[in-house]
Amino acid sequence: MENETLRQRHKAVQADSAIGKVGDAVEEHPGGHVKHGGPKQLWRLLLVLTYTFSSCVSIVATQCFGAPLYLFSKDLYYAYMALTKQSFGVFVTTLTQWWTPTLVRISGDASVAGQLRKTPDGRAECLFPDRMVLIANHQLYSDWLYLWWIAYTNQPRMHGHIFIILKESLKYVPIIGWGMMFYGFIFMSRKMSTDQPRLAHRLQKLRARHAGPMSGSEGLDPMWLLIFPEGTNASDNGRKKSAAWAEKIGIKDMEHVLVPRSTGSFFCLNELKGTVDYVYDCTLAYEGIPRGKFGQDYYTLRSMYLRGQPPPSVNMYWRRFAVKDIPLDNSEEFDLWLREKWYEKDAIMEEYMTTGRFPASAEAIDGAGEDKGGYIETEVKLAHWWEVANIFGVLVAIALGFNLLSRVWTWAVYGTG
Repeated sequence: MENETLRQRHKAVQADSAIGKVGDAVEEHPGGHVKHGGPKQLWRLLLVLTYTFSSCVSIVATQCFGAPLYLFSKDLYYAYMALTKQSFGVFVTTLTQWWTPTLVRISGDASVAGQLRKTPDGRAECLFPDRMVLIANHQLYSDWLYLWWIAYTNQPRMHGHIFIILKESLKYVPIIGWGMMFYGFIFMSRKMSTDQPRLAHRLQKLRARHAGPMSGSEGLDPMWLLIFPEGTNASDNGRKKSAAWAEKIGIKDMEHVLVPRSTGSFFCLNELKGTVDYVYDCTLAYEGIPRGKFGQDYYTLRSMYLRGQPPPSVNMYWRRFAVKDIPLDNSEEFDLWLREKWYEKDAIMEEYMTTGRFPASAEAIDGAGEDKGGYIETEVKLAHWWEVANIFGVLVAIALGFNLLSRVWTWAVYGTG
């Protein structure tokens, strides 16, 4: 029933994709017509800001309360921070579920056979390992949101153990930047001479062993390290830089993805070698983006969260590569290997642009329900609505504790409560 509703909504979006006029020309938005007028957009903006601010403040405050654990037990500290990272994963999932519900279509090749399945109640479920490096093409600023949700769907759940390499300026964003520093995210200035020491320091921590309940009681800690080798999202400026770089090194530019830079990925994989067995690759595509255009020009925060124009579908295609088969002894060979995988990714994107679907391998999907043909169709959502309470649970418990202590103190001093 739920999948049928999603498909009907998907067809409706395709049918009414033509919206307002610009001069005499009809401008089409792939997300369909504007579903919410000015007053409702203002109301939705207020709700989104309220939920975002309250959630982020609650999470960062929770982190601050737990920060002193580092002085007494690093094991408990990292476990505690993993719990707060789970809360942020719940937050970004509900942000999409409530304000911009989107059909997600997942497929993969034979290398991920049996690791993608659909639960009887219609949710996606991944069976990826608890330690891996995850690489992906970068289409929108919100790509990480859908990949964090994938970590949430994994068994065991990994949304408390995702680590992201991102640009340094983001750590200065109030509240959110502070939280990301607590999470151990890796901030890069894009100058390897500056980045290499801090990158080595952070990666050494990801090789460490802790005995905390969330950080892993045996062996190495769970870890999903997310890397966007392209370094930036697809845009007109990014396209020009990719073409210039391709010309400089004497290769053919790519049409749908940007030429990847291999230095950071090569360094990360060498630092983690022996502790990670696989690199997982996700190719992302957003339905409706015309050939030669860029998703950021259509799927903005305003169009998705306020106007009600999310992508008709978010599409993911998964592959897996064994680290032992990747040339990590020579940087030039690794550069060729990564570039080859990106040319393959470009061909996969071309198939999507031509057919509206990524390739599908029926053996990759362990499907339950009505989905056939090697695809899982589902929606970004929580398994249980009450998980939202985890975002605010620690602060509520602390407030109740202080209230109880104040009552005990009042009773002890004055004999009244």
